[in-house]
Parts: sequence; structure tokens; C-alpha cells
Amino acid sequence: MAEDNIRGVARGTSDVPLSILELATVGSGVTATETLRAGTELARRAEKLGYHRIWVAEHHGMPSVASSSPAVLIAHLAAATTTIRLGSGGVMLPNHAPLIVAEQFGTLHALHPGRIDLGLGRAPGTDPATARALRRHGLDADDFPEQLAELTAFLDDAFPAGHPLERVVAVPRSPEAGRPPIWLLGSSGFSAQLAGLLGLPFAFAHHFSAANTVPALDLYRSSFQPSAVLDRPYAMIGVSAVAAETPEQALRMARSGGLSMLRLRRGAPQPVPTPEEAETYPYSPVEKDFLDDYLSKVVYGDAAQVRTGLEELRKRTEADELMITTLVHSPTARIRSYELIAQAYELRRSL
Repeated sequence: MAEDNIRGVARGTSDVPLSILELATVGSGVTATETLRAGTELARRAEKLGYHRIWVAEHHGMPSVASSSPAVLIAHLAAATTTIRLGSGGVMLPNHAPLIVAEQFGTLHALHPGRIDLGLGRAPGTDPATARALRRHGLDADDFPEQLAELTAFLDDAFPAGHPLERVVAVPRSPEAGRPPIWLLGSSGFSAQLAGLLGLPFAFAHHFSAANTVPALDLYRSSFQPSAVLDRPYAMIGVSAVAAETPEQALRMARSGGLSMLRLRRGAPQPVPTPEEAETYPYSPVEKDFLDDYLSKVVYGDAAQVRTGLEELRKRTEADELMITTLVHSPTARIRSYELIAQAYELRRSL
């Protein structure tokens, strides 16, 4: 398959492109500055290792996540790299006026033509109180199709004659370079079907909605209508993976992510705990069940085991691309995990 501004080329011994979802995870005792610097180093390493793209997600009000402003972070990472694609996984469109998103990503695309992706979600990416603080214009997820149409019109300068926004122009634009490709993100069937009907690429959040992955991808593919963007479906899945030198080390690190998610679900988010804290935490039976369920969705182990797990998932879902996210305490361990996975797939050999 030839590479274009959406599809990547599989490298090394992988059958599909491998990419990274960087959440700018803040560990206990680690500052946001240290986290963001580590994310910059990860982007540089990922480019050399042969990963296809890095996306950053929009989250608000979470002490464990420093990626509240995707456009700002993408600009920084793009300036620190030269070839790897950068994008949002995603911008939560109900939190923003479409014109602002068009201006931000028009600027990114003008600065780094051919390297920027615009992934869009329809959830707030936060708790209800923070969502209310963000949504001062009163829109919510139900308005997503209308917002998407407005954003697309701004990016293409294509409002029809007589439209109230006909004379409003999103600046800057780069007509000669086109515009950033739009991806729809989702964890259920709504965005899957909408992406299919619009002929857009689709990214599914398998890492927190694993039971819905295959049904959503089936719906996307069955709903797909060829468009000027894509002639056939292109589906990427986000998958949580932790690789370490030994399976025992990987499990210790993965448990930190599990405790972090447990606290988030209980409405008490904190920075990602250390492996030692996760090991000594007094789990109730219900909490232990939650941790076990979380770990069942994480591909963890040594490099060979993680590759086997990723391959099994790819074959089961028939995903066209895997986007790996690693929720652990240590920035160093996170970078090392991506290095080990790249080595398992011999990605470096293709560069």
C-alpha cells in the first residue's frame, strides 16, 4: 500500500504502521516540565525508531495528564522533529469553536506541511464541572455532526452562498498544500458510523473500550462510502502496551496505570503512582476486580510477548494501524517500552 497523507507504510517486520499516543503522563513526584521534556525526547526517539506518527490527546482537570492543549504541544513536538507525523488524538470538538480549531491547525499545517493530522472527538475529555467551564458556547456531543461540518467548511473555505458564515475566513490557509486530514475518534458506534458515511479515517479507543472494538470497526467498514479523502476504509486502534526487560517488570509498571485509572473512575484523580505504591495499595475485592479487568486490556511483558499480543490483536480486529499508548509512572520506563517494541519489530532496519 502506498503511503499518502493518511495511510502509512509498514516498517521493519510489522504488517501495519505502528504509531504512538502520547498522553504526557505525569507520575507521582514528577513535574509537568519533566514530563513534557520527556515527551519531546520520546518524539525524537520515535522518529529515529521508525514509528509513523505521534498523537497527543486533550484531557482537562487530570493531575496525571499534561496534554490539555494539543495544538500547543503538537507545535512543540513538530519543531523538535523533522519527518514523523504529529496530530491530535484528539481535539474534543464540543470544547471549542470550530473556527478556533481551523485557525490552530491551519497554522500547524502552514508551519509543518504534510505532517499534521486533525483527530476529532465528541466527548469533553473531562469531568462534568470542567466540561461546563469549557463549553461556554453551550454545545455538547449531540452537536458534533454540525460542528464537524462547520469546521470542514472553514478548512476548505467552502461555505455555500448565503450561509451566515460565508464571509468568515479561517487564516492561515495553505491552498497549495491542502489541509490536515481529518480523523474521527470514538469508543462506540456513533463516530464509527459517521466516519464511514463521510468516507473519513477512523481511530477507535480499544485501550478503554475493548469490548466495543470489533463491533465498531465492523460498523465503520459496512457504513463506509468512498470519498475524495479515502477510496476504502482505514481504521486505526489505540492499544495500551507496556514492554520491559522482563515480564515481571512490565506487570509492576502496568499496575501503576491500573491504580491511576481506578482513582480516576472513583472521581479522585492523582498523578500516576509508583510501582511500589501500586503493589502496597490495599485493594478491596471490587477494586481488585477493576485492576484485573484493566490489566486484561493491556498488552504487557517482555518485547517478544508484547509483539505477540499486538499481533494477535491486529489479526482479530484487522486494524490498518496500531497506535500504542503506555501508561506508567516513569518517563524513562515509558520511552524504554517504545524502544523495546520497536526492536521487536525491527523498525530501525527500514530507515
